[in-house]
Amino acid sequence: MTPPLFDPVIHAPGRLQICAILSSVDEAEFALLRDSLKVSDSVLSKHLKQLEEAGYVKLAKTPMDGRSRTWASLTPAGKKAFAAHIAELNRLAALTG
Repeated sequence: MTPPLFDPVIHAPGRLQICAILSSVDEAEFALLRDSLKVSDSVLSKHLKQLEEAGYVKLAKTPMDGRSRTWASLTPAGKKAFAAHIAELNRLAALTG
């Protein structure tokens, strides 16, 4: 059996959830991600920072309603890495069938 080839950046549950959400939209606002994951601002910020440092997520700040809002989107590298990670999960799941 081939050992799993997980992406260590994406594999953490919170970051995996972020990538899953971002893979289905062009971009998502920070509050939507925070509320979807049910985590604090600081936890989400740490996850987004790790994804951004890996080149998987692009963050943009835009003014809205007198405040700055943070938007996140998957980069092309992030989309590719997420797809590869999901393919590996599917490969492992198929082994049990």
